[in-house]
Amino acid sequence: MSSSGADLFVVCKSCGREVSPYVTECPYCGTRIRKRAPKLDREGRPKGGRLRGRRPSLGRLRPGEIPGIRVDSRPWATIALVVGSLGGMLAWQAGAFTLFDVALLGPLGDEWWRALTALFVYDNAGYAFATLAAVAIFGWLLERRHGHLLVILLFGLGGAGGMVVAKAIEDFPFALGANGAALALLAAWALPQLLATRRGHDTEADLIGAGVFAVVLLFMPLAASEPNAIAGYTGLAVGILAGLALERLSPAR
Repeated sequence: MSSSGADLFVVCKSCGREVSPYVTECPYCGTRIRKRAPKLDREGRPKGGRLRGRRPSLGRLRPGEIPGIRVDSRPWATIALVVGSLGGMLAWQAGAFTLFDVALLGPLGDEWWRALTALFVYDNAGYAFATLAAVAIFGWLLERRHGHLLVILLFGLGGAGGMVVAKAIEDFPFALGANGAALALLAAWALPQLLATRRGHDTEADLIGAGVFAVVLLFMPLAASEPNAIAGYTGLAVGILAGLALERLSPAR
């Protein structure tokens, strides 16, 4: 092949990785590189001259990977959290335990584990659908850009942390489900996108959809008894702080 490295790669301004000049979105971090793929000449090269970029220095390729294109890994952490929640619902319906065995019900005392088990059980189909849909969507978006660990940490801090705060504030708290965790994931993803949009960057993020999810989750305690409002607000606060940190470390463009 006669084309040089500068013809074969462009550099993502967000993560600094070399990617194919034929893609519109960076496969490594999801940043938008261009609005549409470039037109090709008869030799299969982009029209309009040579693409500028530093000469690539890629490491060893993984199985199924080609230079400039990464094989997308599945969002295993997000999948595990959603499947675990569905499994908890099925186990409860099968009579493996009662809601009083796993829910946040009154002071935790020695039963600290209720702050975790309560996240994976739902007694309301609408609440479960809205919460798990938010966890699946925004957990996947975060995991694609920042990896598995961040999703697990935000789910735990926003969800279990919200349960602990509700226990500390309310005299006799009751809570089921992961509305706090879902709001933490949503806010951590949406805030960098919102700040980038205000700076004039075209992120093409669906902030309206994220806003609809946020409103539904925040007002869900008015329609059902299982979601705890304080747990939800705590999760939202955790997500906002995480979003500010992510914006400083890896700005959305």
